[in-house]
Amino acid sequence: MDLKPVFLLIEDNLIDQLVIKQLIKKSLDSDINITNNGREGLEWLYNHQDLNQTLIILLDIQMPIMNGFDFLEEYDKLSDEFKKENQIYVLSSTLDSDEIKKIRDNNYVTEFLNKPFPIEDFKKKLHFN
Repeated sequence: MDLKPVFLLIEDNLIDQLVIKQLIKKSLDSDINITNNGREGLEWLYNHQDLNQTLIILLDIQMPIMNGFDFLEEYDKLSDEFKKENQIYVLSSTLDSDEIKKIRDNNYVTEFLNKPFPIEDFKKKLHFN
């Protein structure tokens, strides 16, 4: 079963949404689902727990309503069965070393990526090829 992964972008910045969507479509020939904050991202996950393919989540940290750290706390409550095929890449422009450590120490985060979105680095890091 060689299905393309499903992408979910959790990002509040409309320009970043547009740029990342175009990069994913062009570079990886995949569509991307977009939500505007962690709460919408969780709702999307709850509605798609029957996915039978790899889910790659691109998660911003600084967002209104529910930020990336709060999202990760809630994500922890999802079933292990659902989470096992997922990969979370945190996208952030933060320079705060405490924040970066918190991101890197999270068990669910596959990788921390600096904004602007580094598509070529990201393609090399993907674990579904």
